Amino acid sequence: MNNLETSYMGLRLNSPVILGASELTSNPDMLKKAEEQGAAAVVYKTLFEEQIQMENLHHDEKISQYNDIHAEMITLHPDVERSDIEYYLQKIRKVKESLTIPVIASLNAVNVSSWFRYAKLIEETGVDGIEMNLYQVPTRFDLDAATIEQQQISIVAGIKEQLSIPVSVKLSSDYTNILHFAKRLDDAGVDGMVLFNAFFQPDIDIRKESHKRVFNLTRKGEYKKSLRYAGMLFGRVNADVCSSRGIFTGEDVIKLLLTGASCVQVVSAVYKHGIERIGEINREVSEWMEKKEYSSISQFRGKLSDSVLNKNDTLLIYKRAQYIDLLLHSDTILSDLEW
Repeated sequence: MNNLETSYMGLRLNSPVILGASELTSNPDMLKKAEEQGAAAVVYKTLFEEQIQMENLHHDEKISQYNDIHAEMITLHPDVERSDIEYYLQKIRKVKESLTIPVIASLNAVNVSSWFRYAKLIEETGVDGIEMNLYQVPTRFDLDAATIEQQQISIVAGIKEQLSIPVSVKLSSDYTNILHFAKRLDDAGVDGMVLFNAFFQPDIDIRKESHKRVFNLTRKGEYKKSLRYAGMLFGRVNADVCSSRGIFTGEDVIKLLLTGASCVQVVSAVYKHGIERIGEINREVSEWMEKKEYSSISQFRGKLSDSVLNKNDTLLIYKRAQYIDLLLHSDTILSDLEW
């Protein structure tokens, strides 16, 4: 197999494939198998601030039933929040000790103070990096995009100042101007950006007339927006770009590397096809490299990025003109399709 080494967030990776955060990555056995299959790194299951808050509330409701029996013993009740977060920290600490590949923690907080508190506690576990999930559902009509983005930039900048380990940000694709926000994150010193997060969306059961839970896996090809922005960011920001969403094959990975991504994260591919898919992807990338006579990823990464192809700003591959071109030549495109 050819040299598949790359780097992300300043971390040396043996391959471009990272197992992204999910329920899968809370299972030590699954993580060990991922390592054996050639995963370059793993992102441990996300710590959600709301989860800890709900667990605390549930526990408080339980123990308050006994308040009138021994009121003097209320102060002896354990600090539940510390207990909950410590359980998470112990698990990720054990995972870090059991694996030889980099372990990245994932954090999704709401309150500013929580971001800083949990990030510092996570760093103390010895993990190799932390991935910040900035996604917050807009719930107020009086906050404009600039205000929300400034709040998030301030949090990221503060976390970077506080931590000594690499910091990446997993982004939503819903920002008004992703390029502008990415540049501001880069100026704040982030080490990596993951494009993009796949969020669960609400759904409704019309028979019961109630909301329902839906576990939506991504579909092959949903990496196209990531491909566009990886191609436009390469060579223009210092942070590494990690592509995500809808990546299932070695061909998908090669496309994203060509546009400038340093690596990819896979989740749905593993859910649908098993942990062995990681090894299959790596083999497909290696076989393509051998066919093309590339001995390393660095020889072709970013080859089809906007900054490489478009030195004089005359090509419009990643811009609106491509959309117009597709419409104008749709008859030609359709004739090339295999039915």
